[in-house]
Amino acid sequence: MTEQEKLPPVPLADGIDRLINRIGLGVAWVYVLLVLVIILQVVLRKGFAHGLIALEELQWHLYAVGVMFGLSYAQVTNSHVRVDLFYTRFSTTTKRVIEVLGILLLVMPFLVITFLHSLDFVADSWRINEHSSAPSGLPWRWLIKSSIPLTLALLGLAMISRLIRELTLLARGE
Repeated sequence: MTEQEKLPPVPLADGIDRLINRIGLGVAWVYVLLVLVIILQVVLRKGFAHGLIALEELQWHLYAVGVMFGLSYAQVTNSHVRVDLFYTRFSTTTKRVIEVLGILLLVMPFLVITFLHSLDFVADSWRINEHSSAPSGLPWRWLIKSSIPLTLALLGLAMISRLIRELTLLARGE
């Protein structure tokens, strides 16, 4: 049974979590493509002594997309890394209060600031039609950079879902 299945139901948060879960599982197929690209690059390089710069760059782009979308998936499935030296000994209410304070005081300000700064970063990339500096590299670098605000917004949505869940459960006394 996953951590998510143990939590009492909160309809709005559950709906948001299901959406993010579906997106995360869909984007996870990027890793299959990544493995295939790596295999192709190894075969080309070792078997034919001719690797492609575009495939090298594609590996990094696919990995970045998987990790960035994986952040929100890890949040809603509660499969992210936690350092819980003291946390496990706290009461459920204390854990919920810590979670709410952590979201409001640490995570959300970080996400908002990072999201706002990423918009100019992406806009500049679109404006100049940014592409790889390597002659045979990938075009459309703006496309990979566009995933930054998108995934930050998705992670923000996951954090809002968690906040709704924790506040609702605190109010219920669960």
